[in-house]
Amino acid sequence: MSLRRIRTLALLPCLAVASIASAGEPVAQVRVAFDRNGIVSTRVEGMADLATGRTVTADDPVRVASISKLVTTLGVMRLVEAGTLDLDADVSQYLGWTLRHPQFPDTPLTLRLLLSHRSSLTDAAGYYATPLGEPLKGILDDPRAWDEVHAPGTHFRYTNLNFPLVAMAMERATGERFDLLMRRLVLAPLKLDACFNWATCDDATAMRAVVLYRDGAPVRDENRAGKPACPVVVEDGADCDLARWKAGENGALFSPQGGLRISANGLAKIGRLLLDGGEVDGIRLLAPASVAAMLKPQWTFDGGNGVTHEEDTGDGRNQAFFCRYGLAVQTLATPVQGCGDDPFGDHIARVGHSGDAYGLRSGLWVDVDAGTGVVYFATDAGGSRGGERSAFSRIEETLASGAPSP
Repeated sequence: MSLRRIRTLALLPCLAVASIASAGEPVAQVRVAFDRNGIVSTRVEGMADLATGRTVTADDPVRVASISKLVTTLGVMRLVEAGTLDLDADVSQYLGWTLRHPQFPDTPLTLRLLLSHRSSLTDAAGYYATPLGEPLKGILDDPRAWDEVHAPGTHFRYTNLNFPLVAMAMERATGERFDLLMRRLVLAPLKLDACFNWATCDDATAMRAVVLYRDGAPVRDENRAGKPACPVVVEDGADCDLARWKAGENGALFSPQGGLRISANGLAKIGRLLLDGGEVDGIRLLAPASVAAMLKPQWTFDGGNGVTHEEDTGDGRNQAFFCRYGLAVQTLATPVQGCGDDPFGDHIARVGHSGDAYGLRSGLWVDVDAGTGVVYFATDAGGSRGGERSAFSRIEETLASGAPSP
């Protein structure tokens, strides 16, 4: 987006702005490249908020969608290192009730299976709209919540519901609310001005949010008066008293699967942490072995052993989007027939995670061998054309490679 276009948008009434913004070009684009030592280049274009004419910056917090899963797993691994959680134990011992696939009751489900989307759970019964005070466990009584054919550990199926269950295990094991726990374990030690679903961010941070748009209409994070009065889902007419929270009752409240608000520069710090094996700017968050465990693929597509796109957002791609997956970490450029997981187009096996929700497309990718990485996001990009060289969208390919905007 040109400077002239930015200035023009800032001067137009809201309805006219929405019309222009929905013409196929993202409302905002941010790309930050980095290495182990810090940020090496930044590109920002467009608007954080169309209605006010506020231009976007690399320090503005944005809902980064499924990159949240990777950050949540940093918290899990800290608890594993502390001996509070075990990746391979029956997760039932943390939940306080027995979690089993109805068709395969003798197979324990573990954090490793949940984090790598091999639990045989699905999103068909819902996952995010369970309100405060209602147990998430009820969703699992719906047969649609389970893949009827595949036993846990035998098949990959990208499922957001896995991560509320992970958050419930974290809460029950520690007695701490998920968003507060993530602030203690990850965000505060790394000095990140970030939060899950706004509750632990201050008003000033929330007011700098990048508004998410779909077809020119705002859908998330218009926080001009401060952070939202209620950061969680509640029943119609119910109060939003977080004192009603109970550890392990409803892990979806603070959206561990997609609700992280963090800036592109903040995500770059997470990327640098991965590059340096758990340390960044002199802060040791995790042991190198823990980061290596996250990055190691737990599943590799062989032509028929998994669902290779997110079913919530899958759009009939002819190529596989997911081809290798670790503990909430994708590996790109998989040399398997039918894989389209190389938005960079250079056959380098980068690791990280993608994001796709509410019109936003995002990515965090690092080349560990080269010691380099990139973070990007675009808003109102849900209608971006398909990519030329991969199962990713055209805007994701452009931002990944650093090519000029089309």
